Amino acid sequence: MLPITVVLALGGGLVLGGCGKPDVKPPAPTVQEVGIITVESHPFALTAELPGRTAPYLIAEVRPQVGGIIQKRAFTEGGEVKSGALLYQIDPAIYRAAYDSARAALARADANAEVLRQKAARYADLVKIEAVSRQDDDDVKAALKQADADVIAARAAADKARIDLDYTQVKAPVPGRIGRSAVTPGALVTASQTAALATIQQLDPIYVDLNQSSAELLRLRRDLESGRLQGAGKNSARVRLLLEDGTPYQHEGKLAFTEVSVDQTTGSVTLRAVFPNPEQQLLPGMYVRAVLEQALASDAITVPHKAVSRTPRGGAQAMVVNAENRVEARALRVDHALGDRWLVTDGLKAGDRVIVDGLQKVRPGAEVRPVPAAAPADAAAAPSSAPAGVR
Repeated sequence: MLPITVVLALGGGLVLGGCGKPDVKPPAPTVQEVGIITVESHPFALTAELPGRTAPYLIAEVRPQVGGIIQKRAFTEGGEVKSGALLYQIDPAIYRAAYDSARAALARADANAEVLRQKAARYADLVKIEAVSRQDDDDVKAALKQADADVIAARAAADKARIDLDYTQVKAPVPGRIGRSAVTPGALVTASQTAALATIQQLDPIYVDLNQSSAELLRLRRDLESGRLQGAGKNSARVRLLLEDGTPYQHEGKLAFTEVSVDQTTGSVTLRAVFPNPEQQLLPGMYVRAVLEQALASDAITVPHKAVSRTPRGGAQAMVVNAENRVEARALRVDHALGDRWLVTDGLKAGDRVIVDGLQKVRPGAEVRPVPAAAPADAAAAPSSAPAGVR
């Protein structure tokens, strides 16, 4: 064991050595600078971007209504035809002969009826002076009625023969663009055959059939009924179109009707819009996307996409700077994407300060120094170009 004096000496040296060092204070915490935006409410039109296919406004499959040999084709395949324009000429010889025969039968019936009419008039005078019997007078009247009926039947037969003769000229039932011909001159066709001779499609205007989820349609109706959204009024019928390559179509269309039933296989409702197509840029069967104005939110809250993060459970949240300049995690309900912004239906109010820059460096409860963030492009000012979908 060391002597007590040695231990005391060592202890005293340690104390003296410690007293000789200056006091070291821990560094002051750094206040992180973050970029914020102040939330504002503003009205905007709620739009839905829906997939769809183009369909002809009118479509007619041309079929013959009488049989015979095709003598000529009077149109250019792929060209425009007017309503009533001649498309095919069927050999009319037998139908012209039938018409002439029916006209002759009508003339014969007319002549026979005229003879009986005059005879009945004479008998009507003679029967008054009892120059002829009442039986003879009744027989003449009955014969005249039968002759009149024969005239009606003969006239109907003549009309039928004339119609058949007219049908030898196969004409366009609707205006539009005609496709390829299924027959050539010399082909035998029959009345009301299954195979069409050609197909005519009217492309100006043109239909666009859209598909919207029935769940989204129900949600929209609930929002309208609750008052959170208001109907877009006259604008609710306006539709804009995006072509297959993403370019906007230059003409604006309008909503024509909404289907009354839901497709059981897809769970979607069909909406039909009508678009002008003077340049015939839209062809039947093209895939397009339509931007449809549906409703109006008068006090919408929108924030940039980068201000919203996801929790481990998938919920949306934003970091908000409170009055003490401390960070709060705020759970959000986001409903639609509007360009580069989210439509927030719950969790934020006008005046809240939301962090958009420096989110990686802050945690809830930390003190921060908020500064205005660089102003992003105002996507909410042009919501018509933004897709809408349930999130």
